[in-house]
Amino acid sequence: MTRLTAHDLAVGYGSHAAGCVIEGLDLEIPDRAHTVIVGPNACGKSTLLRALARLLPAAGGTVALDGQPLTAYDGKALARRIGLLPQSPIAPDGLGVADLVARGRYPHQGLFRQWSEADERAVEAAMAAADVAGLRDRHVDELSGGQRQRVWLAMALAQETELLLLDEPTTYLDLAHQLEVLDLARRLVGGGKTVVTVLHELHLAFRYADHLVVMRAGRILAQGPPREVVTAELIEQVYDLRVRIIEDPVTGTPLVIPEVRP
Repeated sequence: MTRLTAHDLAVGYGSHAAGCVIEGLDLEIPDRAHTVIVGPNACGKSTLLRALARLLPAAGGTVALDGQPLTAYDGKALARRIGLLPQSPIAPDGLGVADLVARGRYPHQGLFRQWSEADERAVEAAMAAADVAGLRDRHVDELSGGQRQRVWLAMALAQETELLLLDEPTTYLDLAHQLEVLDLARRLVGGGKTVVTVLHELHLAFRYADHLVVMRAGRILAQGPPREVVTAELIEQVYDLRVRIIEDPVTGTPLVIPEVRP
């Protein structure tokens, strides 16, 4: 089943479609699965993710949720359905960790619904899941890059959305914390959520993706389960790099081994 789709999508950062990073793109995000988007730098991965969250308007085509264009949803209604952890977010100076995570509850607030015990439970659960509960009394600008990344992830989790979009969530994290974040994504999917992640680390992408999307120059070159779509020819086409594909001895998923350059 698919709930989030893009059809003939064109997205860019200028005022005209001629400057689009993405053009004519079609995509269906499988429901209750972990979709991972990979590709070289500047190929449009983050642009696509921002368009799926309506942070970038479509210059052409549509993005739809449950068959309705994203433009049909008001801001808070959409924020209760789709959460986004962007690349390199910046917190205001002096903001505390607990206060930042609590901002994830903003879409659930309103004139007749103020802060509640349910909001408090959501914040506590999000901080525990992202392993930042011990940082709650610190200021965000005091933290290391890896700690800040996990605090921002906690804020996205506190939003309690059905769909969660993660733009390079393993940036700044050591290998142990990278695995913790991706294991968490897997648990979220097991609990019924849909997760879409942009990753650079191919070995992690192939290990954790239920559905892999491979991009180059604003186009999707291949998509599907990693075992079915990853080939040496595809990796060379995408990254201009000759490789060998072997089976990961732990998971059986594809593992990329670059060939030695002369």
